[in-house]
Amino acid sequence: MKKWRKRLLKTFIFGLLAIVVLVGSGLIYEQVSTSQDLKSYTPSGKLYNVNGKNMHVYTGGQGDVTVVLASGWGTANPYVDFSPLYEKLAPHVKFAVYDRFGYGYSDTTDKKRDIDTITNEIHEVLQASGQKPPYLLVGHSLGALETLRFAQKYPDEVQGIVMLDAGSPEYYYNDTDPVEAGFINKLLIKTGVIRMLFQADSVIESTRSMRNGLKFVPDELKQIDLTASLLKLENANIADEMRQFKVNAKVVLDDKQPFPFPLTVLTSDYLGVSDEVWNKYEAEFTSWSLQAKQLVVKDTDHYIHQYRPDLVADEILALTKR
Repeated sequence: MKKWRKRLLKTFIFGLLAIVVLVGSGLIYEQVSTSQDLKSYTPSGKLYNVNGKNMHVYTGGQGDVTVVLASGWGTANPYVDFSPLYEKLAPHVKFAVYDRFGYGYSDTTDKKRDIDTITNEIHEVLQASGQKPPYLLVGHSLGALETLRFAQKYPDEVQGIVMLDAGSPEYYYNDTDPVEAGFINKLLIKTGVIRMLFQADSVIESTRSMRNGLKFVPDELKQIDLTASLLKLENANIADEMRQFKVNAKVVLDDKQPFPFPLTVLTSDYLGVSDEVWNKYEAEFTSWSLQAKQLVVKDTDHYIHQYRPDLVADEILALTKR
């Protein structure tokens, strides 16, 4: 019996040591790899000081109207994500892709991600980067909230709005709830497990499936997207955006008045998989403007602009001419 207990104790100790070594090695691997990634992860646009932190904006194009592109929640690098779209827009209009704090090339901030703080930061960085209204605002997914709030706070600077499979404030407030990142998920990130999984092509392809495999994105930008995904997987700003979206939706709802400028709501058909609740709110999203229309875009998933950048660009350009 004593020998059995000693063997059991030795097995437990060796097992515990093995776990400590593996976790420690994983932590070091993640830290070293992150440090290496940061050396090559240089801004594609320019950085501007907003409340003592650097905020990134990528601009281009030509014309009298500036299209301002707001990415959805969890989109690690908006510069890459919107590339198929702004390439179509550039010959006709100016464009500005901004990175909220915690995304892309922007810093992480200590300020809470309430909707008015986010919107004020966007307004400030557009001014700092030399953008001039009128703006044509384009919001993807959760980016709808800051897009609408910007139009509420600065209506004289807005010419129109296009929503890219974006949830309405009514949807976010009434029919969905925040989801906190679990301890296990955070542990897998910190110990390098997620990074190791991303070495497999099948995992990378899986993460890109909702984005049409990044079909219209050049290989060098795909690499930037992969690096950004690993660097931005989990940070306080992205987590707080998720935590606050219901409260943020209520703020936007409380100030609801139909806009006088046009609104186009582009809705994905989710490759033929229907969601009655989502479709109901998308159809009702047009109540946010006196000049509104909805278009369901066939054979697309949530990232409509990765499937039909041509159609999305045409709908945006149609509003810039009104």
